[in-house]
Amino acid sequence: MDIQQQINSLRKELREHNYNYYVLDTPTISDFEFDQKLKQLQELEKAHPEFYDANSPTLRVGGEITKNFETVPHTYRMFSLDNSYSKEDLEDWEKRIEKMVDGKVEFTCELKYDGASISLTYENGKLKKAVTRGDGFQGDDVTANVKTIRSVPLQLKGDYPPLFDIRGEIVLPFEGFAKMNAERVELGEEPYRNPRNTASGSLKLQDSSEVAKRPLDCLLYSLKGERLPIKTQFESLDKAREWGFKVPEAAKLAKNLDEVLEFVNYWDVHRHELPYETDGIVVKVNNLQQQEELGYTAKSPRWAMAYKFKAEQVSTVLNQITYQVGRTGAITPVANLEPVELAGTIVKRASLHNADQIEKLDIREGDTVFVEKGGEIIPKIIGVDFTQRDPNSSPTDYITECPECGTTLFRTEGEAQHYCPNAESCPPQIIGRIQHFISRKAMDIEGLGGETVTLLVNNGLINNYADLYLLKEEQIIPLERMAQKSAENMIKGIEASKQIPFERVLFALGIRYVGETVAKKLAKHYKTIDALKNASEEELTTVDEIGERIAQSVVSFFASEENIETIERLKNYGVQLEISAEKLANQTDVLQGNTFVVSGVFTKVSRDELKKLIEDNGGKVSSSISSKTNYVVAGDNMGPSKKTKAESLGVSIISEDDFLQMIS
Repeated sequence: MDIQQQINSLRKELREHNYNYYVLDTPTISDFEFDQKLKQLQELEKAHPEFYDANSPTLRVGGEITKNFETVPHTYRMFSLDNSYSKEDLEDWEKRIEKMVDGKVEFTCELKYDGASISLTYENGKLKKAVTRGDGFQGDDVTANVKTIRSVPLQLKGDYPPLFDIRGEIVLPFEGFAKMNAERVELGEEPYRNPRNTASGSLKLQDSSEVAKRPLDCLLYSLKGERLPIKTQFESLDKAREWGFKVPEAAKLAKNLDEVLEFVNYWDVHRHELPYETDGIVVKVNNLQQQEELGYTAKSPRWAMAYKFKAEQVSTVLNQITYQVGRTGAITPVANLEPVELAGTIVKRASLHNADQIEKLDIREGDTVFVEKGGEIIPKIIGVDFTQRDPNSSPTDYITECPECGTTLFRTEGEAQHYCPNAESCPPQIIGRIQHFISRKAMDIEGLGGETVTLLVNNGLINNYADLYLLKEEQIIPLERMAQKSAENMIKGIEASKQIPFERVLFALGIRYVGETVAKKLAKHYKTIDALKNASEEELTTVDEIGERIAQSVVSFFASEENIETIERLKNYGVQLEISAEKLANQTDVLQGNTFVVSGVFTKVSRDELKKLIEDNGGKVSSSISSKTNYVVAGDNMGPSKKTKAESLGVSIISEDDFLQMIS
């Protein structure tokens, strides 16, 4: 056997042993024998660098240093899930689904592991890229660190597709977490608080050899790609196992909601026996074609629902109520609590939402309150222990003036929150608007974070987001924690933001009620900031999904002289305030005023491409057929009830070819 064959043979053998140990949990050789074979391979690879393989088992020990984790876009967006907390929530969800799809609906039930979400890309069976969830549209490339996780296959086996993504959760098992903490305590260091945050933090360590020392695990559950060889979610889990992935065995195919609830009730009790943290169940429509029919809302898939186990609850003392001012001037009351451990973290603060909530629960300083984590993320006060209340306590008087600038607060009729109207001079509003402007989903300015924005404002270098484009390196270097390199990176990041497309700039401006989705719709409809600026309230409400409240907010924003001046400055600095010519070239108004429903399987373009073509040509995509639908684009396997409904309403049913002809 020559050297190359020997190296390849060792790699193959070590991959198999690694799979047996970390995925199947059935080792066939001792740790000592495995280490000896690994050492032999390391020596051969060192002596023969010409046979280097980026996915060799020897790279599991790490050693690569990543100074800056590159932000990369996801090929397929990583959506968040809607949450449910009761049988009734799931029943309502099932009713919504049954109205929208044809045929019997079955469900795949899976445990919802609590870790750090990850997307892995495989090309020709090799791990190409590992990216954190980030904001769902883009995340950080942590490939070097993920390669050290022994249960992540570096080379697949079987009949895997040539290119696909697989989603999962990187977790830290309780046993490994306890061992890590025991070692830290022995060294006189602070123990880590909980496995989830420790797993997430591990992915961003600069030295991958440090990550390799942590007993991280990767549990996978979702395949994404074009024309994958699977028809159901449950089948996709089996396929992923065949290809070498660690897919939890606890999944169940449920024929109806009763079987879903059986699964929920079983795991609500038995979850405490699991080796990992879990905070609920994920229920998915099993049939992938039905998933496609159901589609997505702006934030989550309509075909999946997370059922959260009842949140852990504790009681503690509310020491003081303070008030925070947001970027829009909204006032949020905050409960400052006697520190208490809750679901693995120390909780010191909880949101009280607004004056109505304080009055409704009769919350007072000095009260003993019940705290739980809503969705196990944000702590909230759910009640007061009145048996512990001081008989001399007084009801809470909500503040009438801004805690930051002293301006009298106002509250619009029908709104729950109080606002500070002093947008121009109230420091948290100034800082908040700039922080929103630079955020990831907006201008995504590299080298500039929230703390640095505060530093720049407090030092008088900027007062609004247009000022960023006038910053010079020599102004930044003297600031605290700044140096030549960080100043250079910041200026480069600000310059690069001039290429951010118009719809994201529009979102970045921070117009109240104009979120990502609304910004896209407005940018697409008006195409330039000047056209939007001149639109009346009445005109705005004719745009798809733009209601009176949003229209009033947009008109109010452009009525401000200061906002107009800021926008003119941004325009002069080269920020994108209109849709690019290249993008416009791909858009027409051919389908303007027409609403389409897409149903079935297509051969020439994918369902997502079809929807994009509709929108790029001025049409609207709807998920269900109604009297407002103009066309149903029907592919193979179109549901019979959709066909019947379209015919009964007199809606035109056209083929994929008919549609492509319409826009050609």
